[in-house]
Amino acid sequence: MKKTYTIVAFSFALLFASCGSEDNKPVVDNSSAINVEVIQVETNDTSPFLSASGKIQATNSAELSTRMMGYVTKVYVNVGDNVRKGQLLVSINNSDLQAKRAQVNAGITEANAAFNNSQKDYNRFKNLFAEKSASQKEMDDMTANFEMAKARLEAANQMKNEINAQFAYSNITAPFSGIITSKNVEAGNMANPGVPLISMETPGNFEVMAMIPETEISAIEKESTVDVLVKSIHKTIKGKVTEVSTSAKNTGGQYLVKITLDKTDANILSGMFTTVQFPVERKATAAMVLIPTDAIVTNGQLSGVYTVSQSNTAMLRWLRLGRTFGDQVEVLSGLNSDEAYIVSADGKLFNGVKIIPSSILPKGKEANLETK
Repeated sequence: MKKTYTIVAFSFALLFASCGSEDNKPVVDNSSAINVEVIQVETNDTSPFLSASGKIQATNSAELSTRMMGYVTKVYVNVGDNVRKGQLLVSINNSDLQAKRAQVNAGITEANAAFNNSQKDYNRFKNLFAEKSASQKEMDDMTANFEMAKARLEAANQMKNEINAQFAYSNITAPFSGIITSKNVEAGNMANPGVPLISMETPGNFEVMAMIPETEISAIEKESTVDVLVKSIHKTIKGKVTEVSTSAKNTGGQYLVKITLDKTDANILSGMFTTVQFPVERKATAAMVLIPTDAIVTNGQLSGVYTVSQSNTAMLRWLRLGRTFGDQVEVLSGLNSDEAYIVSADGKLFNGVKIIPSSILPKGKEANLETK
């Protein structure tokens, strides 16, 4: 028993000695910290006029599909090909339609024979009835047979028209002259109703679709002239407002405005992003907060960005976003102009993960960040 007490007392003595030798300093494990780059929020309040992001599209464009299901027999065009109106683009196997058309033609032949026979009987009984050699009942029955035969022949002819209309969906033709912009099907693929097979457009005539917030839409007028900056080629083109939507029911709370571009020699293409400047002074007085779309984190319908907490951990901040300007998006709420956020990381970010932040320069500005 004495040896046991001696060992226990010696263990407590070692424990107290080790605690006192560290001066009560906690040990911090930085082995799992992630290196991140942070940047300060950019603001844009230089232009006094209303600007909105938009996208160029061809004035005359179409996505061609079919309403019948079948295997694609052949695709006659490729992307970039010039086609003329009525040119065959895609053919779909129509063996079943050919069989139905043969049945319909046989039905027309039968209905036509029955109609001719009932017509002769009707004319014969009509003469007999005029000579009072046939009763009213016999005349009524013969008239009914003639009308039914006539209706059957008409039904057979209309069925043939229906089959011929379905043949138009097995042979996809160009609705106008233009250029093929996409091909979504190859020979042997299954064509399904409503699924786009070929897309085409008429080059040369372009328009811009822009989204305007509800606070500014009342100031936009039709026929007004606007400046359209095409960002990828750094060209400004004149345009005219041709349509102003009066409902935002299906456009996420923003209103659709269509601008027709003037003829230009600039090499513009469908899908290019633009900034449309309207001759309207902005109503908002606060500076616009912009962040790059690459920094946005999405979870379902929620959008957020990672910020740096005071304890150097990542903190996910949910945001309410507004308009998109090229590769940047407007932040309506959730992030102030004097805050910083994470733009890149060497590992996977999540709430509470330890980070080692380093500052980078925003576009055209110096970052003034303090790492705490």
